[in-house]
Amino acid sequence: MKTGEIAVRDIRIGSGMPKICIPIVGSSEEEIAEQAKHLKTISCDMAEWRMDWFEGYKDKESMKRVLKELRDILGNMPIIATFRTKREGGNKELEFHEYARINLLTAKSGYVDFIDVEAFSFGEISEELIQEAQKAGVRVIASNHDFKKTPPKEEIENRLLKMQEMGADIAKIAVMPQSEKDVLTLMEATEEIVREKATIPVITMSMSGLGGISRLAGEIFGSAVTFASAGHASAPGQMDAGELKRVLELLHKGL
Repeated sequence: MKTGEIAVRDIRIGSGMPKICIPIVGSSEEEIAEQAKHLKTISCDMAEWRMDWFEGYKDKESMKRVLKELRDILGNMPIIATFRTKREGGNKELEFHEYARINLLTAKSGYVDFIDVEAFSFGEISEELIQEAQKAGVRVIASNHDFKKTPPKEEIENRLLKMQEMGADIAKIAVMPQSEKDVLTLMEATEEIVREKATIPVITMSMSGLGGISRLAGEIFGSAVTFASAGHASAPGQMDAGELKRVLELLHKGL
């Protein structure tokens, strides 16, 4: 395996075409199961359960039931479990102790392959959560979301490098463009850090319709995973999974 690539179940993240990940965003156990079953019928590589959409996130037994059912339905497909806080575009706001409790419960369940930890929402204690989750046997995606702007290229690179230094298995950043130049800034930062500095896979995206090209060009610029929708988008600018897959295959054939 090359530097910046990891193997998870039957896929390799960080080489070849970007892996397509689809969010599961049901609010009830029934909706979550229904979306997971639908996901199995379409073209994708990974699933992301957005725990912050689930009404029963405070109930330990409800969480365990959903986690088990997702694994039973999705089989060998890699699963990312994400509790996105409101400050980074999610549905709920939590204190760190509750955020950590939910993530560690999920990590220790044995049913998911990754948890997503917001790298900068809780200061230095986010690094402790990354380490605790890895001890529980899961990999960690460290993430950062800016819904207001696109930082300068150097700042994007510094954030991704900081996530790598924190011990994350994958570093992810999503930013909001205000212009076409912002989209180019994100893609240039991605290419440079993957080529020169990253030792782990990197996921980057420019959100909204303006940033759509960043979800398509990962194989060229270095983003290892792209997020799509199957009727339920979890972030601005997500494309239909089937259409995205066709474009990725066309680009791949031309390389």
